[in-house]
Amino acid sequence: MPLVSPIMNKHPALSEAQRETLAEARRPYGGLARLLFFTMDLVYGRKRTLSKFKVLEVVARVPYQAWEHVAYIALTHKHGAPDFARRIFEFVQEARHQQDNEQWHLLILEELVQRKGIREGFVRYRIFPQLLAFFYYHVSWLLYVIRPGLSYRLNADFEDHAEHEYMEFVREHPELEDEPWESIFESDYGSHASLADVLRQIGLDERHHKEESIARLQRPRFA
Repeated sequence: MPLVSPIMNKHPALSEAQRETLAEARRPYGGLARLLFFTMDLVYGRKRTLSKFKVLEVVARVPYQAWEHVAYIALTHKHGAPDFARRIFEFVQEARHQQDNEQWHLLILEELVQRKGIREGFVRYRIFPQLLAFFYYHVSWLLYVIRPGLSYRLNADFEDHAEHEYMEFVREHPELEDEPWESIFESDYGSHASLADVLRQIGLDERHHKEESIARLQRPRFA
């Protein structure tokens, strides 16, 4: 079975990125990541859906918010050391950029869910995601305070999972190749020929976030 639908795409680089993801084994997820994924499967089912991805994106933003929060506290105390303060500020900017990227994902998915008329329960899709994000935020914050690498590893696991889930979803739904993507967020996120391509792009974004977290494992704090 081919990894990607044989239908010709206008963005072959995104199809190649999908092939790379699907050919690559997932990371050996840690206990906290496995607990998070198990909880989501328990509440939303194992089936991949746009609504489930929306919940994923509600949660995906919070590690970057937690890191930004810690960094601003450090900046308040270290502004008297200009070189170190500059490093912290650059770290804040990068965390903000990643957080904003995840925010676009959430807005795009919310728009898709509404346009397709997908009905969602208030508790499962409004209340519970906020509780899950609240828990994940404080875990990410605490792990970063204890040892940054612990928080980076957890985020790398989460982003690796998201990357694979998006690419698998596109493989499961070849009809998305023929569904055009029109969005009020197109000028912000970029133009894509099909819904398949925009979901591949989101998956590729998650890969980049994963790689950035892995790269930070070898750097000192706020570098």
